Amino acid sequence: MVLGAAWRSSLILNFNQQILIQGFSSRFCGRFPSVCKLARSDLHVRHTASSALTCSSRLRLGLLTQLSHFVKTSQLARLHVRTRPLKVQRGLQHVSRRFQSSGIADAGAAQQAQTIPAHAQKIVGWWLMGCCGMVVGAVVLGGVTRLTESGLSMTDWHLIKGMKPPRTQEEWQAEFDRYKQFPEYKYVHHDITLDEFKWIWRMEYGHRMWGRAIGLVFLFPAVYFWKKGWFTKAMKPRVLIYGSLLLFQGLLGWYMVKSGLKEPEPTDMPRVSQYRLASHLGSAFALYSLMLWSGLSHLLQYRPIADSRYLPLLRKCAHGTMALVFFTALSGAFVAGLDAGLVYNSFPKMADKWVPDDIMAIEPKYKNVFENPTTVQFDHRILGTTTALAVAGLWLLARKVPLPARANLAVNCMLAMGAAQITLGICTLLYFVPTKLAAAHQSGSLTLLTLALWFAHEIRKVPK
Repeated sequence: MVLGAAWRSSLILNFNQQILIQGFSSRFCGRFPSVCKLARSDLHVRHTASSALTCSSRLRLGLLTQLSHFVKTSQLARLHVRTRPLKVQRGLQHVSRRFQSSGIADAGAAQQAQTIPAHAQKIVGWWLMGCCGMVVGAVVLGGVTRLTESGLSMTDWHLIKGMKPPRTQEEWQAEFDRYKQFPEYKYVHHDITLDEFKWIWRMEYGHRMWGRAIGLVFLFPAVYFWKKGWFTKAMKPRVLIYGSLLLFQGLLGWYMVKSGLKEPEPTDMPRVSQYRLASHLGSAFALYSLMLWSGLSHLLQYRPIADSRYLPLLRKCAHGTMALVFFTALSGAFVAGLDAGLVYNSFPKMADKWVPDDIMAIEPKYKNVFENPTTVQFDHRILGTTTALAVAGLWLLARKVPLPARANLAVNCMLAMGAAQITLGICTLLYFVPTKLAAAHQSGSLTLLTLALWFAHEIRKVPK
């Protein structure tokens, strides 16, 4: 008798705990006291466990099992209560539906919380790196197009129609005649032949088609990966940002070209706006940086770094150096847009002076920073030298932190590329901006930015 009473007390306590956990005891037992009384005395608690559900969901399913079992049994006829059996059954069915829907919701949430498969993360990572490689190609092609003065050879822009190049002699002649109506032919290429025009036209055409190819390489895999569920919740808005930046790049490119098709000032030459050129290059660098960071996050496993008092400072300096590389490259776009590399071709002085006389020749003074070729070249020299010193200082600071092998490789490559980049810049200046050296210098800026991003990614702070 004592053991039986103890067993019943334990059973009643277990049942009451489940009811109280769900906040259900006061409402259900208030309406159906006989059901609760009979359940306490006759039912054995049965727990239904599922690995995908939480502990509270298991308790709810256990209670649901008890109540469903109670409805199916014939013991309902033994109730001596005022509540009619039909009303009791409806109440139990309502509770059953409520708990079933809650259990389904918990199972769905658990399923959504599953991690992306490892092979899918690798595929997405390599896709992002492939897009980055194509952006590098677009930057190089764009630089060569600018250096060869080919960017204004195509005087219109059509997304689909513009993909078909001239084929017959008549089509080429019609394209050449259209080009003759614009300022670049009148003031710069007035003695150009049809064969020479074909060469610069194909340069610009290749740059535009490469941009369209980037869009296709990005779009179709992105749609496929999205449908497969290979993008995490945090990755989905980033993919939308990448796509928006790609579309913006195409529109900005044509907006830049339009600025060079207008009649220039009497004292100026026909060229694209340096502001639009810098925006076009800067947005390409921004797109590349965002994609590269995500690609590295998908492909490279984080390597923990031993605690060091210099580590927080190293992280700040790494991001600061990365930003400095970006803005130095952006100032190079102003140099290219104004042909500022041709005004002073000596180093380290500018015409035997550290600060040239015409550095503030334009009024108002603030316009000199972006519109005076002398000031633009001076600023780029200062930024380039500062960047090289910052890279060297970052390397020295990294020696004081016990970095993993991959982070050490990144910072060592960064130091070597920083030295190579400033050497390329000086040679480009001294040799009056030859196309090959200038293109290598522009590509070097993107390479240095890549290494800076890689190093910052390696030493990033990961939440525990």
